[in-house]
Amino acid sequence: MPDPNWNRRDFLKTASAATLAALSAGAARRLPGFEPEPDTQPEKITPTADTLIVLWMAGGMPHTDTFDPKRHMPFEVGMDPARLASTFPTIDTAVDNIKFTAGLEKIAAVMDRGALIRSYTAADLGFILHSRHQYHWHTGYEPPQTVAAPHIGAVIARTLGPRDPVMPAFIDIGQTFDNGEGQELRAFHQAGFLGSEYGPFLLPYPNQAAEAIRPPAGMSIDRFQNRYKAYRKLIEATPIGQHGSEYQHDSLTRSLDNAHRLLSSPAAKAFDLSLEPKASYDIYNTGRFGQGCLLARRLTEVGARFIEVTTEYVPFLHWDTHDNGHTRLVDLKKQIDAPIAQLVRDLEERGLLDRTLIVLASEFSRDAMVEGKADQKVQDQVDVPPTLTEMKHYGLHRHFTGAGSVLLFGGGVRKGMPYGKTADERPCTTIENPVTIENLHATMYRAMGISPKLAYEIERRPFYVTKDGTGVPIRELFA
Repeated sequence: MPDPNWNRRDFLKTASAATLAALSAGAARRLPGFEPEPDTQPEKITPTADTLIVLWMAGGMPHTDTFDPKRHMPFEVGMDPARLASTFPTIDTAVDNIKFTAGLEKIAAVMDRGALIRSYTAADLGFILHSRHQYHWHTGYEPPQTVAAPHIGAVIARTLGPRDPVMPAFIDIGQTFDNGEGQELRAFHQAGFLGSEYGPFLLPYPNQAAEAIRPPAGMSIDRFQNRYKAYRKLIEATPIGQHGSEYQHDSLTRSLDNAHRLLSSPAAKAFDLSLEPKASYDIYNTGRFGQGCLLARRLTEVGARFIEVTTEYVPFLHWDTHDNGHTRLVDLKKQIDAPIAQLVRDLEERGLLDRTLIVLASEFSRDAMVEGKADQKVQDQVDVPPTLTEMKHYGLHRHFTGAGSVLLFGGGVRKGMPYGKTADERPCTTIENPVTIENLHATMYRAMGISPKLAYEIERRPFYVTKDGTGVPIRELFA
């Protein structure tokens, strides 16, 4: 059982220690695939996808107010919050037995291209901390870890490599780190012991992505080339072990070379959103997330392997709705609805959707009354009045780990399929086919042709891509 008193400071200390350990001399060596015993040899898997796009609803997306509607109760002064299940009415989708909530009409119209998991169940990590649950979702491992666990994007980059040699294999769009939990977020936005070569190419502002692959303003190409050569010589001249192991040293050199090649590649134009036709750009231009979806589509077209686009986690903003939950979701749905639907349609029209897996997810859900799970409550972080007298209380403000929704499109996924079930009355917890992070990751890896039992060696021990190699793909989701 996790320590319920384990807090943000503990997480930051252990995450920082693990990162420093991975970067220290000798901590991470050149990593051949770890060879398990013959009876656990990873199976050969035929991939159904070449690219994985994660659309990250950072902060806790309430399933009953998005993709798993329940009984709707309009706001009334004096209403009992215990009766509250959905603050939005139900709408139809392109699939008869799948319903959404109002405000997601455009995604609803493309639901016949994807599958809906209704039963994602987050782990019990004690006192609920967003960065801890996000770390767990993105690495598959519960913090703290004795080594720096790699992000799922880094695992895919290391295992499969780039689809196009000039393109970064792992691209991360939309997250900044100058907020209240920036250091905790950095703990999993990295490649960990796999090395900087497989770390994320960070693009916090999609409309400025083109600037990230150009020489700095005022610097000529010749001067930039000379600076690149000088920096490379400096790295080569640095004694092995002074600032990292031989593996880390070589990985940094390769990372630098890859970035340099991108600058002069025709694929670099994909980063420039100003080149997108206006009619198309306007559909995506709902804010940074919408622009990120457009950038993801453009990068998929030129050979990106793994892309994450986030609504961005900032404490108490975006999906982290500790007040005004309903009114804030009205705006959030406007930000995500058109861009996500257009991303699906555009990839389909270009013949790319069948080989691109899109996964929309969040670290956990929200409930009006329950913090954690109904049978395993943790300390309340929001006070809910006995009766609702103000609109700011009309929403689902508490962190709920008993259920959650995940959308999947393309990449070999069965079309128009619901999976799992939640209770009709709150707490609307999972009652059929619970999906853990291990099995969700195994499903994503399986689509990419990676065995959940694959492991890399670190400190003479195997580090599996799903926890202890136990992840099991949800085979019913595949066509």
